[in-house]
Amino acid sequence: MKFLDQAKIYVRSGDGGAGCVSFRREKFIEFGGPDGGDGGRGGDVVAICVDGLNTLIDYRYQQHFKARTGTHGMGKNRAGAKGADAVLKVPVGTQIFEEDEETLIADLTEVGQTAVIARGGNGGFGNLHFTTSTNRAPRRANPGQEGIERNIVLRLKLIADAGLIGLPNAGKSTFLASVSAARPKIADYPFTTLYPGLGVVRIDDREFVLADIPGLIEGAHEGHGLGDRFLGHVERCRALLHLVDATGEHAGRDYKTVRLELAAYGAGLDEKTEIVALSKIDAVDPEHLKKQKERLKRAMTSWGPEGQEKRPLLLLSAATSMGVTEALRGLAAAREAAERAEAPVEPAPAWTP
Repeated sequence: MKFLDQAKIYVRSGDGGAGCVSFRREKFIEFGGPDGGDGGRGGDVVAICVDGLNTLIDYRYQQHFKARTGTHGMGKNRAGAKGADAVLKVPVGTQIFEEDEETLIADLTEVGQTAVIARGGNGGFGNLHFTTSTNRAPRRANPGQEGIERNIVLRLKLIADAGLIGLPNAGKSTFLASVSAARPKIADYPFTTLYPGLGVVRIDDREFVLADIPGLIEGAHEGHGLGDRFLGHVERCRALLHLVDATGEHAGRDYKTVRLELAAYGAGLDEKTEIVALSKIDAVDPEHLKKQKERLKRAMTSWGPEGQEKRPLLLLSAATSMGVTEALRGLAAAREAAERAEAPVEPAPAWTP
């Protein structure tokens, strides 16, 4: 299945049904009076969060969604039926924006959650509503109210507990494949990963979801490389695992580059709990590894989030599983600490004599 995390679509709610002009016609009833029913309300455009979806690819092939018009009113005071809704099925983590891509309409984060994007028009009044003391046989009825039309933007932000970040070819996909059943594309060239991927990780009877996003390069917030659009997929993560390639020229500069891109993106990414690991340590000699460790520790102190200098630097090799368990335990602990911090504090019970 192809991955698509953004789509622009046109939606229109249904028009309301027209009211009816009708009079009661029965034997032996000379002045039956008006009995025109009201029109039915137009259908709504509703987004619903469903399980089993992880892409917006369906909205590449259909971009127009229109709800049905309400049924017109009928005689004998019969109101029209409501028009059928247009239902948009979206994956968990979908945000719905106005056309300006800044005004948030809804954020759907749980299965079964719904949001009404455009309400249908009200049905028109039948002639019964226009009866007065001086006009006992009105011959007017209201047309139905027109529906609402709007262009909206759907943006998917994957729901994950922890995220993998780093420069291209830092070993993120190899790490994800080694700790989960996910099978991302792995190769020895940059930008192998073109789309975000998810994997379920189990460690010490604990389980969490890990997200892998394409690598960042200097100037990604200005659109260089694949840009920073995929950083939205780690916005909801409670902790980040920052992999720095030990085979690179300067681990400190690589770390600084990614930290600057996180700060430029915003959304608090540069303030999230971050676990730093020097990856691919099996591919370098001890002397080069020692230099890279020193460079990276200095960069962590200067450019890391608050308290980063107190966190240990992990040494990791996904190919040989060296240091993988320690990294996963660190992510699990950071995730649990963030959950405790986010939990609402119960007020102390009021004292009563």
